[in-house]
This record gives sequence, C-alpha cells and structure tokens, in this order.
Amino acid sequence: MTVDSRTLLEELRADAAAQADAASAALQDLLHDREGSHDDDEHDPEGVTLSSEWSRLAGLAEAATEKLQQVDDAIARLDAGTYGICASCGGPIPPGRLEVRPFAEYCVACAEKLGR
Repeated sequence: MTVDSRTLLEELRADAAAQADAASAALQDLLHDREGSHDDDEHDPEGVTLSSEWSRLAGLAEAATEKLQQVDDAIARLDAGTYGICASCGGPIPPGRLEVRPFAEYCVACAEKLGR
C-alpha cells in the first residue's frame, strides 16, 4: 500500500501545488490590474467585476492551499507509519475510502461523527 499510496500522494501534491501557484499568480495579476486602474468596475455592465474575480480567485487559492496541506499531512502520516489509521479511534481506514480520499485521516464512522 505504501508505494502506491506515496506515488498517488506525490501526484496529488504536485497537482495541488500547481493549482495553488496558478491561483496565486492569477491573484497577483489581478492585483496589478487593480492598481493600474482607477475605474469603478463595480458598475460596469460588461463582464465580471474585479471584486468578483478577486473573491473567486481567493477561494480557489484557499482551497488549493488547504488541499496541499492535507496531502502534506498524509505524506507525514505515511512517513510516520500511521497512514491508513484513523486519528480518532485508531482503527483502520477502509481502502475504498483511501482510494476516494487518499488524504483521509478518519475512518468513515469517525468522519461522520466529526462531520468531515
């Protein structure tokens, strides 16, 4: 399990890092556009406002960063020998759950109790 899990987690990490980098770069571009513009885009009937785009990109960046942290935490559990063990009850996390959610830290029953 660990070789396949490590490969999968490393691929997920690369994807999450790329998404976080892309969202961060897009936010920086938008910040640059916003600084160079003195127009009131909030009343522009054409297209999306800068504020709306900023909110969307910030949400994407936050989600990518959170996923990156979850994957990093899963890799740390793998290195510690606790990957696939529920952080709440200490029981095994079913392989099917790990296939769907490779960074899961709780078994299904504990995840339901915790609302995760």
